[in-house]
Amino acid sequence: MKDHIKNIFIRSAISPEFIGKQIAAHQSKTAIGGHSIFLGQVRQDVVGQKMVTAIEYSSYEEMALLQMHRIREDIIKKHSLTCMHVYHSIGKIGIGEICLFVFTSAPHRKESTDACSEIVERIKSELPIWGREIFEDETSQWKINQPL
Repeated sequence: MKDHIKNIFIRSAISPEFIGKQIAAHQSKTAIGGHSIFLGQVRQDVVGQKMVTAIEYSSYEEMALLQMHRIREDIIKKHSLTCMHVYHSIGKIGIGEICLFVFTSAPHRKESTDACSEIVERIKSELPIWGREIFEDETSQWKINQPL
């Protein structure tokens, strides 16, 4: 694994084409026995009497990237991963669009699935990334993450 800080931020929704290309790029890595993928999608929640139409994500990016680097190093060692890719949207992402893509690969399935789940939980709890829910009437409020 490269020992440098990777940029995880994409300034738009994460497209199915981008996800497909990431998956296809791993076909030649024949030591991999299992991949796990988590896709976070903007949900059309109803908060009070208002319907969410988008979430606008922002972050303290420098701090988030440094913390993600620490998480990456911890997880790779703990789960013996071959590859780990994390992408998070920044900006206004509409309902139904993908805002988080976590892709892990390992020689065995269990390492990959365990790592993927742990990464998602650590992103939600440790990274300074915030979401502002935007409602159909164009008002907004900060999103409160639900506990596990």
